Amino acid sequence: MVTSFPQLRDEAANHPLARVLRTVSADSCPGRLNFHCHTTCSDGSLHPRELARQAAAIGLEHFAVTDHHTMEACPQVQAALNELASEGVTVPTLWSGVEISCLLEGCLVHVLALGFNPDHPALAIYLRGEAVVGPALRSEAVVAAIRAAGGLALLAHPARYRLSHQRLLTAAAAQGFDGAEAWYDYAMQGCWAPTPLVCEAIAGALAERGLLQSCGTDTHGLELRGR
Repeated sequence: MVTSFPQLRDEAANHPLARVLRTVSADSCPGRLNFHCHTTCSDGSLHPRELARQAAAIGLEHFAVTDHHTMEACPQVQAALNELASEGVTVPTLWSGVEISCLLEGCLVHVLALGFNPDHPALAIYLRGEAVVGPALRSEAVVAAIRAAGGLALLAHPARYRLSHQRLLTAAAAQGFDGAEAWYDYAMQGCWAPTPLVCEAIAGALAERGLLQSCGTDTHGLELRGR
């Protein structure tokens, strides 16, 4: 019996960020790509301007700041990158990002919204600094809002929840998620490294479904190369 999986929607396949995410591999993070990190604007320890300086110093090519339910850091990060660029420093491309809490299969999970229009009204309810309640907390509502804003919806760290990553990835694919965070340091080491076996299993499941893979340090501390 051949299993048929949902495939990536056309809007996601043609999204400019999709071209970058298709290059993601086990060694992309933390030196080349990082689509999951936090600042003092939510629960991180890095000031947005310091995060920008570290991103440039590391030599990142593309990254996103994904504070919880707020875009407050992004203008500050972009301003710092612009200043560095004016001084002749090579800087990475900053993509819009935010981490949104939602319910998937009755489990509280986090969704990384990437590459969206931050001014789109559909996302306004999710950018107020705290998780929503009621019907807007359902994963279907979150994915719909991200889509309406022209972004990509990816399940963050699929193996960190009370339900198995296999079950959550199956549900996410069925509900129209565009992918998931394949490469993540579940051991939370000082120097970031993807966790063997589980990350490969997640990456394989996403590839089988034709979905996008992301990677990120999920930095909350003072070093962008670590958790």
